[in-house]
This record gives sequence, structure tokens and C-alpha cells, in this order.
Amino acid sequence: SDIKNLHGVTVMPHLTCVASTKEHVANMLKQIRENNIDNIMALRGDKPKDGIVCEDYIHASDLIRDIRAQDPDICIGGACYPEGHIECEHKKDDISFLKEKVDAGCDFLTTQMYFDNNIYYNFLYRIREKGITVPVLPGIMPITNKRQLARSVALSGTDVPARFRAIVDHFGDHPAAMKQAGIIYASEQIVDLIANGVTHIHVYSMNKPDVAEGIMNNISALIR
Repeated sequence: SDIKNLHGVTVMPHLTCVASTKEHVANMLKQIRENNIDNIMALRGDKPKDGIVCEDYIHASDLIRDIRAQDPDICIGGACYPEGHIECEHKKDDISFLKEKVDAGCDFLTTQMYFDNNIYYNFLYRIREKGITVPVLPGIMPITNKRQLARSVALSGTDVPARFRAIVDHFGDHPAAMKQAGIIYASEQIVDLIANGVTHIHVYSMNKPDVAEGIMNNISALIR
């Protein structure tokens, strides 16, 4: 299946294993359907700072399986990691876990951030070889300040290409310049994706509408 209302406004609530009991999920699904929402993101989620997590679901595949059992028609999205999950030692094992997630009922995937599009293209090749055929939306995160890069790399383990590291080293202490450079770099990634036939892209704007607007201005003629 495809993401509902993909060409219009897409509302997509998120549910996480670490914050969800089975009762909570059942209640949320009821509310979601009552509000005519067709999509949901099912994630494991990051452990809270206090370390307290719900244990009804251990893996995202458990949550996806339960959502699918309760609602056969809802469109379920999940996360994937082109460079491998930071907690998984071997990439082949990570892809096996991803296949389990898709087999549990995941309709589409959104990637973790990355800074080199070749990582995305290679990832697609590897997962298609393993029989994962659902749509995979590339996740692009504009880095607009130096501290944001350090936090993002620590959480995701993503590789930082020398080209982008040079940009951060040169502009990182100049906020306006770093913001503009980060928007341009993300825009260039998106231009390359579009040129290579990618039609749907997720931008991690981090609640910064001005950053999203900057990217849209840069690519406006490409998507109309």
C-alpha cells in the first residue's frame, strides 16, 4: 500500500514502544480512526532520561504487528537505518530485523539521517536483494548549527563526509552562515535524489519552519 493522502496534507501520529502500553495503543488507534487519520508511524523510540520504559512492546516489529492485528487497513510507517542501527553490530543482522518489521505489517519506511546519498542508494540495493520491496523515503536533516551535528552523530552514528565536515569547520562559528550552508547542503542532497527518480522525501526540519521554507525555496521549480 502507499501513504494515504501523499500528495496533500499528510497527518501522521507517532507511537513508540518505550512509551506505549497495549491499552494506550488501542485507545490511540480508536482516536486516530475517529479523526479520519489513515497513517501512523510505529517506532521503538529513544529511552527516556529517567530510564523508565513500558515493556508491552520490546521491538518496533512487536508494535507494528499489534497495530496491524487491530487495524488491517491503516497505513503503517517504520524507521530504517542505511548505515546500520547504532546498537546492531552487523548490517546483515540489521536488514534481517528490518525484514521482520516489514513482514509484521509495515507499509513504508523512512530512513535515519545521512549526509551522502550513495549510502541511500546502496542501502536500497541491499534491502531489495533481501526481498524488502516497500517504499523507502530518504530522511534528510539540514544541519544548521555545529552543536546539532555533534548531537545527531552521537545519536545516529552516521558518517560525516569530509566535504560536509569542512563546511561545519569553516562556518560553524558563524550562525547565519552555518544556517545558510546547512540549508544549501540539504537542498543539494534533495536535488540529487529527485534527479535519480526519488519522488518522496522526508525532511527532518526539527520544528524549524524557516529551515523548511529555505529548502522549499531552493527546489521550488523542481517539484512543480
